[in-house]
Amino acid sequence: MSGNLDYFFFPESVAVVGASKTPGKVGYELLRNLTEFYRGEIYPVNPTADEILGLKAYPSIKAIPDRVDVAVISVPAEKVLEAVVDAGEAGVKGLIVISGGFKEVGHEGAEREKKLVETVRKYKMRLIGPNCVGVYVPKSGMNTLFLPKTRQGFPPHGHIAFVSQSGAFGSAVLDWAALRGLGMSKFVSYGNKADVDDDDLLEYLKKDPDTRVITMYIEGVEDGKSFFKALRDTTPVKPVVILKSGRTEAGARAASSHTGALAGQDKVYDAAFKQAGVLRAHGMEELFDMALALALQPPSHGPRVAVLTVGGGSGVMATDALSDLGLQVPRLSDVTVEKLRRVLLPIASPYNPVDVTGSARDEHLIQAAEILMKSGEVDVILWLPYYIVPGVTEKLNPEFIKLVNEINNTLQHPIPIVGVATGGSYTVKYSAEAESMGIPMYLSPERAAKAVKALVDYGNWLKTTGKFSEYIENLRKRLPQ
Repeated sequence: MSGNLDYFFFPESVAVVGASKTPGKVGYELLRNLTEFYRGEIYPVNPTADEILGLKAYPSIKAIPDRVDVAVISVPAEKVLEAVVDAGEAGVKGLIVISGGFKEVGHEGAEREKKLVETVRKYKMRLIGPNCVGVYVPKSGMNTLFLPKTRQGFPPHGHIAFVSQSGAFGSAVLDWAALRGLGMSKFVSYGNKADVDDDDLLEYLKKDPDTRVITMYIEGVEDGKSFFKALRDTTPVKPVVILKSGRTEAGARAASSHTGALAGQDKVYDAAFKQAGVLRAHGMEELFDMALALALQPPSHGPRVAVLTVGGGSGVMATDALSDLGLQVPRLSDVTVEKLRRVLLPIASPYNPVDVTGSARDEHLIQAAEILMKSGEVDVILWLPYYIVPGVTEKLNPEFIKLVNEINNTLQHPIPIVGVATGGSYTVKYSAEAESMGIPMYLSPERAAKAVKALVDYGNWLKTTGKFSEYIENLRKRLPQ
């Protein structure tokens, strides 16, 4: 039943069942977010109100004179089924049930959820939820969260999709992403995933032109074989990064009480992820550090990393971090070392790490990068510009990135660049600029090293599936020319 789920993300009209006139209530805040973000038709449904937030209210979905694509339902659990029948008879395509009180609360709730699914399928609708916060799509403004924007951050459009079994964690991630300036293509909180599940969303996002990387927070899956197949089908096309909770016995119990999830044995998930080419994260920052690199840079064809740095100490720390992850920081050949000597200052170290020193100017970083990229001796460059040093100017980012793009367009296997910029407001300004131009930037060598590892691991997976060249060919269509 996967089909095309576009109507959930780009609906022409949305009804809010349980819309409220009382600020602070879920039905009020949800409706207010829709009015402030969404650009389609909105229909509040409340049998005791004539108007809410300036919009005409209706006693039921069937009373709405126009077609409704999606109904967002936020009423007590015992009233959900009635609203679903109403939606089905009105020809609604999709339902987002925010309400809790289903299988996560025990046997009675599980029976209620079973009837909910039976009714949804009777009317040939699709359902996200129950027990969720729904979707947020910056491109269309579709926003079913019930947290006011004075408290909740909403990130801009980008190319990372995030699917979360937890609404609260998902909301926190959105807030953090907005603060970080990290763009998202689609956000989906599916709660109990009684109908639309991981498999459906992977199938949809695999084909979504706005999504380059799929990230997921999961607590458990009902059909492991089907999930594994969906992952295997997706990872040769787009990278999938998963944060799986419930790793411990206590965590598995908590997952069951949260969304009714069957967390299962963690070692089984770990093995399945490796066999399916999934990149596993062990925390929120790691999840999106990986995703950012995969969204902005090509996968690496190999594990050889060149460290290009303005600071010697940072270069050493980066080398340690890369080596700890099993990556190579190889000594450069005499030929390459000699080429570097010719363009760098006499006090620079032309080995690997290549330390251009704090006396460097823009051209030293740019020329060193060119030599490294053309050497055939490295697969990735970890770049550590210190924007605060006197010789580095505001021209560094555009000139450096222009060169990188030009060279990568000529290489059979493009070389990803990952950056590290540690510092205050001045550094943050230019780090953000570099990232806006396509180079992921991190606050520490350790976090950047994990991002490099993700690029190497995904590249290795693509090679094992025979899809590396095809992936690069598709990638070139969106790289700057």
